[in-house]
Amino acid sequence: MNILMVLIPLSILLLIGAGVAFFWAVENDQFDDMETPRLLPLLDDLPPLDAAPRDEPRE
Repeated sequence: MNILMVLIPLSILLLIGAGVAFFWAVENDQFDDMETPRLLPLLDDLPPLDAAPRDEPRE
């Protein structure tokens, strides 16, 4: 029975912490773009911007 005196306040603290983390994520725009992250693995790799095209030799 004594363990309930520890577990109930601990679970309430964890619930409050999860709520604070969720509202922080919403306020900091973590959930704005839900479409792009799931499409990123499907995109082809783009060459680096400083790389020369393959048809032209580097100087």
